Amino acid sequence: MITLLLLLLVWCLLLYQRRRLWTATWISALVVVFGTLLGEVNAGGWLVFTVLAAVLNLAPLRAALFSNPLFATYKKIMPEMSSTERDAIEAGTVWWEAELFSGKPNWQILHHYPAPRLTAEEQAFLDGPVEEVCAMTQDWEVTHELADLSPEVWEYLRNNQFFAMIIKRQYGGLEFSAYAQSRVLQKLCSTSAVLASTVGVPNSLGPGELLQQYGTSEQKDYYLPRLAAGIDIPCFALTGPEAGSDAGAIPDKGIVAYGDWQGERVLGMYLTWNKRYITLAPIATVLGLAFKLHDPDGLLGDKEHLGITCALIPTNLPGIKIGRRHFPLNVPFQNGPTQGNNIFVPLDFIIGGPKMAGQGWRMLTECLSVGRGITLPSTGTAGTRVSALTSGAYSRIRRQFRLPIGKMEGIEEPLARLGGNAYLSDAASLLTVTGIDLGEKPSVISAIVKYHLTHRSQQSLIDAMDIHGGKGICMGPNNYLARGYQGAPIAITVEGANILTRSMIIYGQGDIRCHPYVLAEMLSVQEPNPQQALMQFDAAVFGHIGFAMSNLVRSIWLGLTHARFSSTPVAYSTARYYQQMNRLSANLSLMSDVAMATLGGKLKRKERLSARLGDILSQLYLVSATLKRFNDDGRPDELLPLVHWACQDGLYQAQTALVELLDNFPARVSAHLLKGLLLPWGANLTPPSDRLAHKVARALQTPGLVREQLGAGLYLTPKTTNPIGMLEQAFSDVLQAEPIFEKIIAVLGRRPFTNLDALAAEALSVDIITKEEASLLSQAEVSRLRTINVDDFEPAQLAVRKHA
Repeated sequence: MITLLLLLLVWCLLLYQRRRLWTATWISALVVVFGTLLGEVNAGGWLVFTVLAAVLNLAPLRAALFSNPLFATYKKIMPEMSSTERDAIEAGTVWWEAELFSGKPNWQILHHYPAPRLTAEEQAFLDGPVEEVCAMTQDWEVTHELADLSPEVWEYLRNNQFFAMIIKRQYGGLEFSAYAQSRVLQKLCSTSAVLASTVGVPNSLGPGELLQQYGTSEQKDYYLPRLAAGIDIPCFALTGPEAGSDAGAIPDKGIVAYGDWQGERVLGMYLTWNKRYITLAPIATVLGLAFKLHDPDGLLGDKEHLGITCALIPTNLPGIKIGRRHFPLNVPFQNGPTQGNNIFVPLDFIIGGPKMAGQGWRMLTECLSVGRGITLPSTGTAGTRVSALTSGAYSRIRRQFRLPIGKMEGIEEPLARLGGNAYLSDAASLLTVTGIDLGEKPSVISAIVKYHLTHRSQQSLIDAMDIHGGKGICMGPNNYLARGYQGAPIAITVEGANILTRSMIIYGQGDIRCHPYVLAEMLSVQEPNPQQALMQFDAAVFGHIGFAMSNLVRSIWLGLTHARFSSTPVAYSTARYYQQMNRLSANLSLMSDVAMATLGGKLKRKERLSARLGDILSQLYLVSATLKRFNDDGRPDELLPLVHWACQDGLYQAQTALVELLDNFPARVSAHLLKGLLLPWGANLTPPSDRLAHKVARALQTPGLVREQLGAGLYLTPKTTNPIGMLEQAFSDVLQAEPIFEKIIAVLGRRPFTNLDALAAEALSVDIITKEEASLLSQAEVSRLRTINVDDFEPAQLAVRKHA
């Protein structure tokens, strides 16, 4: 009995630490020797131990006895994977998210990733052309008066290579890092979402990226210099009326046939398409087109349906319809439909040439892994940061009941959400572009940040509008929130609608790509060599069994101890967050295996369960990004309220997802058992407290490191055409006036914080303040009134169509 208990204890310890099977076997042998000395193990016991050790450790024997029949069953229940499914699953690379999925994250890996840095050239671009084009752009003019960027801004963007950030220098591009692209887009977005989207789209998924990755030498040499110089404006046409989120269902087609091209009879394609929602389509000169290519006459081989293909089509060809515009939520970036009917082009128009026919889906999914991790997360982060920065300033300037509204607890609550979400969003964006700059194509992470940073941006804009009240809802040149509030659903919708991204993509790709064994098990079925397939399956399935057992042991122990004894890379006030993530990581991995084992292929259709598993993975990523950034910043105490709020909120959301997953899990007996094992003391993580929210709200209303970080890299120059810059100036003016005001009322008695210019004159006349102090008060009154007042118009100015 002692020997069995000791073996159980040793195996639990070895599983917790994830020791190799051979190591576990030798340690177990020592325990059996100890049992022999105690007289508890006889020759029969040694025989059983020897047989088990041989079967478990000798792969050919193990495969013959166990894996072979198991593999036969697995092949029967495992549906055949299509090439499209395989391309989607294998798209991109796996990075830090795999550690979070492992059940035992190695935090040293996270902290050894280098902090991103701008080159001198990139910094000069931000300080020069980006600053200048922000100064040239007034969002009210763009969105209300012109419904477009001004001709001067368009010309400036072309001349200064804003469309060439991803293009390599050998083709005349800037070849900026992903980090630099993100910083550029955030600064542009703090001025105008139209400006940011106009620059972001050509530098994301589109002809430039596809050409660099897959284009022929001739295509690169012709198009890339023209794109870099702004001679050609690109767009990429994928979605249409019949295929939005389900992009693989596009009905647009190309038929391989001979046709006439520039006076010659050549092999080409007759293309027919109907696309919509295409950014830059109304003004594009070159159209990246996705369609399904068919070869009914076998001109390219014996395969009739070649699959999704991508081609570059000049928009000046006869028969192409382009130029009309959509009007997405009063944010009038260039976006519209395009159609073509039976348009003939040579096969050489396929990106990468004829050999890439049918390879379009793989091309798109791989490129999307990068672009989706930069553009929308960057603009979403900018929206959250602007909401936090402006709401903090406005809450300090705007007074009701004789005190700044930011001192009211009702305002502190949304202010805290704004501050915590702004810090977390920027941290997640930073970590993501770090991975991209390290050469990763993080398909799962890009889906996480696309969903969560655009979602948090929308929620932040709602909070900001609630705080601003009437100031936020009255549109005009001095309103810095309303267009972002209106346009927030656009980011929610594009590049994979957020509902789809959360319920199908994050975990749908994550469970296969991040799991160390599932993909290998699936691919073993595709292996044509039977013996090699069996051995591949054997290694994967027994590794999988050990992995699941380890996560079960880790989940039970970490649940019982509140993870207090698990490893953490820091001995600091943030150490508990690492330990809680150790626990949640083990829970996620275990629940993933339980879900796959009990539901099998049905899990794909259980979208709410999949979404909750994805939520746990997502929150682990967001919290780890927050801690990574805090560590890179040197762990300054002044930022701790934001860090604590972001981590506590993220971990609480992860726990909520786990509880909801268990409460709704179809296998009820397993769910009840697992809930007792994983949460033996109940759900003990709590959301941020009111006291912590108070600290975050105060930090947003006080000059210091918090506001410096929230505003770093945004366009804050105080110009009359930049309402955010003018608000920052007003914030400074009011803060300088407050001690002077207190000095005056200490003598003259209680007064409201209004009519400061008149109060200054009165106080100056009786020598309470100096002329310089009176001047500061007068300036503060000008700034205060400009901040709290809203725009108004002559009725005729608001009419689109004039009355007869």
